[in-house]
Amino acid sequence: MQPRGQPPFAPQPGPARPYAAPWALLLLQLLLTLRGAAVPLQDPAVPLQGPRGTDSPAAPSWAMLQQAARVALHFFNFHSGSPSELQVLANVQTGGWQVDPQRGYHINLVFSTESYHLQDGKPRLGKCFARVFFQNQKPRPAITMTCTGLSEKNRTLQEDHLLYEQLKQMKDALTVGGIPDDYGYIDPSVRPIWDLAILGSSYVMWERTTQFSYYYPLQLSRVKQWKTSDHAIDFDYTVLLHEFPTQEIIPCHIHLIWYPGKPLKVKYRCEEIQTPVEASSGTEEGSAVAATEFSNF
Repeated sequence: MQPRGQPPFAPQPGPARPYAAPWALLLLQLLLTLRGAAVPLQDPAVPLQGPRGTDSPAAPSWAMLQQAARVALHFFNFHSGSPSELQVLANVQTGGWQVDPQRGYHINLVFSTESYHLQDGKPRLGKCFARVFFQNQKPRPAITMTCTGLSEKNRTLQEDHLLYEQLKQMKDALTVGGIPDDYGYIDPSVRPIWDLAILGSSYVMWERTTQFSYYYPLQLSRVKQWKTSDHAIDFDYTVLLHEFPTQEIIPCHIHLIWYPGKPLKVKYRCEEIQTPVEASSGTEEGSAVAATEFSNF
């Protein structure tokens, strides 16, 4: 299995999963919605812009459909709980929306994915149907989705167990940093750490994404592995997230617990840059850092 590279979380299902609606019903809902508000497949570079000084949302752009697809994949990747099943966005095929000025956007879309890891030297294509609800200016969009054409569950679980054994064979209290290095290179010996960190970071990026902001993972600045009594993989790490459109680099400290076939557990806190007005008294003039912890434990 050959890695493709960093997921464009950038970030979700194969066989039926507890959170996925039946694909046939979801497809019917999408088709009904798309009749009234379809977006032509053109101009994928439309800048992502939101309304200024008003609570009423503007009509979604092509870029917002891409935004919805990205966050849906974050949701899928996290809920899959499988580093071997990581998906990246290939193409948004079509989409539609309903706008509630008081609440936000209900976006329906169909998009294709590629496996993050090449299989037999070739990308494996999937197709996803998703409904994404962006509440006005609020993070953590509500998502319902299902995907077809992904790897078989048994094969994915076998690959996860191989990765699990690689991680378990690493020395106690492993501590590394700088993944990838400053030239974008990831040493094969730490590739399993990167894959698992991307899985955990998907939860963070899903929770932080709004209709106007999104994230890409840049680098793991610190990783520490712990040994647990129940044989699960227990990691603490710091990931640097590139926030768009602000261009800020946000350090997020993540603690995850993973075992193949089990739900992924994630606890995190991100350091936010505040303005002098937002910062608490007694700090230096300029930006200040604030952190709030979130968890699905």
